[in-house]
This record gives sequence, structure tokens and C-alpha cells, in this order.
Amino acid sequence: MLNTVILILSGFLMCLIGQSSAIWCYQCVSTQPGCGTPFNWLWHWTKVCPENDDVCVKIIEEKDGSQVITRDCLSSMQGLRTDIPADHYEGCRPAAVDVKLANYVNNSIKELDIQRNYYDKTTWCFCFLDHRCNNAITSLPSISVLILGSLLAFRL
Repeated sequence: MLNTVILILSGFLMCLIGQSSAIWCYQCVSTQPGCGTPFNWLWHWTKVCPENDDVCVKIIEEKDGSQVITRDCLSSMQGLRTDIPADHYEGCRPAAVDVKLANYVNNSIKELDIQRNYYDKTTWCFCFLDHRCNNAITSLPSISVLILGSLLAFRL
């Protein structure tokens, strides 16, 4: 009877490991309190990124001394932005230039920013393991509980 309970508990814990191994990123813009510089992690919730190979991004856009910082998952930004650098390794790099963006558009309203050239400088920062990119440390206790449960099951 006790072995059955431990086996069911171990199966339940194995299900939790798959859910907790995803990367967690903050999702905010620096116009929200606590999201700029310095970042206040107590004010913002993290969200689970939808893709398995996702990374957290921090986009720093600068214009005339003012900064706009956006934090999110890379997969959430891929549908919105065309200036994502090809290199997604950890670190910061300048945004890519999309030469085909708004090439065939005749627009006289500069506020629409179709060519995305409003900001003087755009920097993309990718992170995997720092404290602002929680890579699911909660999976470690689950694994240890699973191993402990397995040892107890074989001992009894």
C-alpha cells in the first residue's frame, strides 16, 4: 500500500518537473513603475515563456537622452519586431537593420514610424541565467524530492 502511494506521488512530481523547467521572464515596459533603471523585481510578476528554446530579452531604445526599456520573452517579440539580431547568445548587441522595412510605402506622416527609425540607438540584451531571467530553479527541489521518494520506495 505504501509503495503504491509513493509511486503515485513520484508520478505527480515528475509531471511538475516538466512544468517548472520552462524559462520565466519579466514582461514590462519602463513606462510602468519599477521596470526602468533600476529594476524593482518585487513589483513585477514573471511569466512562463511559451517556447522551449526561449530566452529573456531586454530592449533598450534611446532618443535624445531618454530611454525606453522593454522586457519580455523572445518568442513574444518575434511577431512584433523585425530588428532582432541573429545572434541570440547571452549579452547585449545593437539591433539589426531591416533594409526592406517600409520600402514600398509612401508615407508622409512621420509619427507613424513605419521604418522604425524614431530611436537613435536600439540595443537588444539576451539573458539566460541571471536573476532577472529565472530559469526555473524550482525544478531542483522537485528532482531531489523525486530521488528521495524513489530511495524510500526501494528501501521499503
